[in-house]
Amino acid sequence: MNFKNTLATLLAGAAFASCSDDTSAPETPGNYIVTVTPAATTGVADYLLTAGTLESGSVSIIGNGIEQDGTYRYYVTHNNKFFSMLYGQGNPGAVTAYNNKAGVLTKLTNFQTETVQAFEPVNDDLLLFKIMRNPATPNSSWYKVNTNSLTITSDGITNTANVARNGELAHFSWLKQVGTKVYAPYFSIAGSNFATAYPDSAWIAVFNYADMKLEKVIKDNRTSFIGRYFTDGLSVIENGDIYAFSASVATAANPAGTTPATRLSSTKPSAIVRIKAGTSEFDKSYLLNFESISGGMNITNWLYLGSNNYLVRATTPTEKGAYAAGLNVGILNIADGTYKAVTGLPAKADIASISVNNFTPKDGRTGYFGVNLKDGTSFVYKIDASTLTATRGLKVEGGAITAVKFLDQTN
Repeated sequence: MNFKNTLATLLAGAAFASCSDDTSAPETPGNYIVTVTPAATTGVADYLLTAGTLESGSVSIIGNGIEQDGTYRYYVTHNNKFFSMLYGQGNPGAVTAYNNKAGVLTKLTNFQTETVQAFEPVNDDLLLFKIMRNPATPNSSWYKVNTNSLTITSDGITNTANVARNGELAHFSWLKQVGTKVYAPYFSIAGSNFATAYPDSAWIAVFNYADMKLEKVIKDNRTSFIGRYFTDGLSVIENGDIYAFSASVATAANPAGTTPATRLSSTKPSAIVRIKAGTSEFDKSYLLNFESISGGMNITNWLYLGSNNYLVRATTPTEKGAYAAGLNVGILNIADGTYKAVTGLPAKADIASISVNNFTPKDGRTGYFGVNLKDGTSFVYKIDASTLTATRGLKVEGGAITAVKFLDQTN
C-alpha cells in the first residue's frame, strides 16, 4: 500500500467534510484547551473543552465540548494549531487538527497515520516516530507532517539496532529540535518488556533533520537513561544550554514465570545532566544529583517554566517504578541546584492523578496542570514558583483532566 497516496486521499476527503460534528459553541469560549476523559470505566473518549481563564470558574463536558474518536489521545500545539493524536496500541491512529476561531475549536482535517511513540515540533513540521521493540525487526519509521499543508512530506526508516550497537534496540523516550539537529534521548531495550543489560548509561542520538541521518550518539555513565517511556526528559533553555533528567528507572528481566516480569535495576541516581550550547557532548563539569537535593526522591516529569525553573513531579523510594508518575510537586532550579516543595495542593492521599501534558507561559514562575481527586472532582491548579504555592482554579466537571494547553485565536 502506498502510504503517502492513501494519506493524500484521506486529507482530500477531510478538507471537504463538514466540520459540524466537530465544532461546538462552548459555554466558555477562550484560548485555553482542557482535555477531559469522562468518568466511565471503559471505552471512553476524551472531550476537548475551551476556557477563557484557568484561574476561576467551571467548565463541563455535559452537553459541551468536542468528543474525540477513540481513547488514549495525546496532544501537541504547533504553528498555532492543536493536534489530537490517537494512540492506536499497535493499530493506525487518527490525527485531528484544529484552529481556534473566536474561542471555538474548528476542525481543519482528520487523517490516519501510524501510532507513534515519540513526536516533536521541528521547524514547521511535526516529526513522528513509530518505534519497534522486537530485535528481529529493528527498523523504526519516521514521518514529517507539515503543519501548513497538513500532509506528510517525507518519511523514512531508522534501524535502532544500529543506533544502540550493543545487541539491543534504542527506544527513543522523546525528540527535541536543537538548531538544525534532532536530539533523540533513548533507553536501550532487549525486547518488548523493556528490560536491558545496560541500566546505568544515558544516551542521545543526534540526527541531521534535513535527511534524518544519524550523525553521532553521545553517552554519559553518571546516571541512567534520559526521560521515561513516552516522557520528555530533555529541554533547551533560553541561552541554548540543554538540560536532561534521568528518573533512574531502567529494569532487568526476572526469571521466567515470575511476577512481576521485571525489576528496577539502575544503580545510578536520578539526576540532571547538561549539554552546553554550541556543543554536542555531555558537560562533565555538571551533574545535579536530584536524590541528594530532594531527600531521596526521583524525578518523573518536568515542565520548563523559564529562567532556570522547572516544575517537577517526583516519587519517594517506596513509590518509585518504571511507569510511576510522582504526586510530589516542587520547583527545581538548575542554576542554583535547589529543589523546593510546593504547598497548597490537596493531600497526596486524596489525589488520583495529575495531568502530564501541561501549559506554561514561560515567564519563569507560572505553570498550570490538572489535579484529579479520588472523590471524582477535578481542578486546574496554578503553580507559582516564586512563592512555591499552588492555587486552585478552574473546576472541570464530568471527568479527569488529561491535558492543559493554550492556542491563540485566528481570524
